[in-house]
Amino acid sequence: MSDKNITVEQIGSPIRRPSDQQATLVGLGLNKRHRRSTLKDTPAVRGMIAKVAHLVRVVEGE
Repeated sequence: MSDKNITVEQIGSPIRRPSDQQATLVGLGLNKRHRRSTLKDTPAVRGMIAKVAHLVRVVEGE
């Protein structure tokens, strides 16, 4: 297993989004716009990012 990390930043608001998308943001450790969270780069985390790709962005170089 690799010890790589991935940093994501929330760029969209969870207001008026389905509850499963809101729960996915909380699972990623995000709750407000412009907050960042660093997580292990696993397939599960990648899937969560893909589910809310319109609300988050992957921060490069961190």
